[in-house]
Amino acid sequence: MRSVGFPGAGAFLLNYLVSLREGWLVSEKPAGLLSVPGRGPEKADCLLARLAESFPGILTVHRLDQSTSGLLLWALDKERQRKLSRLFEERRVHKEYEALICGSPSEDEGRIELKQRLDVDNRPLQIVDEKLGKPSVTRWKVLERRPDGLTRIRLFPETGRTHQLRLHMAHRGWPILGDGLYGGRDAERMMLHACLIEFSDPVTVQNVRFESRIPF
Repeated sequence: MRSVGFPGAGAFLLNYLVSLREGWLVSEKPAGLLSVPGRGPEKADCLLARLAESFPGILTVHRLDQSTSGLLLWALDKERQRKLSRLFEERRVHKEYEALICGSPSEDEGRIELKQRLDVDNRPLQIVDEKLGKPSVTRWKVLERRPDGLTRIRLFPETGRTHQLRLHMAHRGWPILGDGLYGGRDAERMMLHACLIEFSDPVTVQNVRFESRIPF
C-alpha cells in the first residue's frame, strides 16, 4: 500500500490514504474490508467508518466489492459528492483494474458487452439477462500468459455495474482466481485490484491520476 505524509494521521491513514485534496480524497482499500457498512452489527467495520474517524462527514462516491482491493474516491462534503458522482454517471472517470484469471483467452485483447441483473433468488450473484438486464461493457487486454494456466489481464470497465468484471470474466470462461462466487479457483484472496483512477476535478478542472501497486 502507498503511504503519504499527513500531520496527525494514525497508522491506518498512513497506510491507506493516497491523496487528500480540497473537498475529496483517494484511499486504498485492502481486500476483505467492506467499503461501506453491511447489514448487521458484525458488518459495521468498513473503510468508510475507519476514514470517518479522521474525516467526520466523509461521503461515498463509489464502492469496491469486499474481496476487491485498490483505489477508492471519497467526498468530504455533499456538494463535492454530487459533482464527483456526476462524473461517474456521465462516464468521465477512467478506471483500470488488474486481475489474475483462470484460463487463457485466445486473443490478446477484446471487448465484452452484456446485459446483467441481480439473481433475486441467489443474492448477491449477478446473471446475464439479455431481456431484463442493464447494459455492462468491459474492455480487456492480456498482460501475461503464465505456465500455470493463469493469465494476468488488464480490465477497463466502461460501465460500473455490480460485480461487472467478475461476471464478465466468468461468462467468457475465465473466472478470476479466488472468486468462488463465479467459479474461480481457490486462493488466499480474490485476485482483482483497482489499480488506476483518472478524472478531472469538477471544481479546479485539473486532471488528476492515481495509480496503485498491484499486490499479487
